[in-house]
Amino acid sequence: MMRLSLEDPPFATGTGEGVTIAVVDSGVHADHPHIGGRVIGGVCTLPHVDSADWVDRIGHGTAVAAAIHEKAPLASLLAVRVFDKSLTTSAQALADGIVWAADNRAHLINLSLGTTNLEHVELLNDAVAYASARGATVVSARESNGQRWLPGSLDGVIGVLLDPECERNHIGYVERDGAGEVYAASGYPRPIPGVPVERNLSGISFAVANVTGFLARMRSAEGSR
Repeated sequence: MMRLSLEDPPFATGTGEGVTIAVVDSGVHADHPHIGGRVIGGVCTLPHVDSADWVDRIGHGTAVAAAIHEKAPLASLLAVRVFDKSLTTSAQALADGIVWAADNRAHLINLSLGTTNLEHVELLNDAVAYASARGATVVSARESNGQRWLPGSLDGVIGVLLDPECERNHIGYVERDGAGEVYAASGYPRPIPGVPVERNLSGISFAVANVTGFLARMRSAEGSR
């Protein structure tokens, strides 16, 4: 596995400027100081919920967005709320979130989540293909505890693995699998002053966010809009 550092080109000169990232999660608290005022809009795709209500109630989406913002501070963020009061949702809400993000000109679509239910392959594959046709790249959790996840293991998706040995300012390039690349990254988000590392959130969700931040830096550095 090849290690890539924030200090390596093209990441060293990238800031995320000109890149729009959709965070498909529990919403985002736009005023949180770790978000930097970078949220430019959002949506909720849950049924029976106001589509304009994309405010985060449980903190997960905000923490994911903060991890991305740390790596790509000038990227614009779209908040796509697919969770309500717990980290559970429907495949339809997830697919609708991917489609909305693509329609709203996201360059990268961060999914710090996944499902192992193969019944959703066609629905999620169609959503990923729709996004790809509009120039958006889905970044999602690929595998956890030996189980492959959707949509992270689908063709055309950048899949992410959790690497406990990886430092937060590095990612690992694993392979190109089918039509998508696979990376590995640390599962820790940005540190919170005064909070011990073991008490902070952690897991593959933040590995995905760290990879998305790296990719946003690369896109901005290379001028690939």
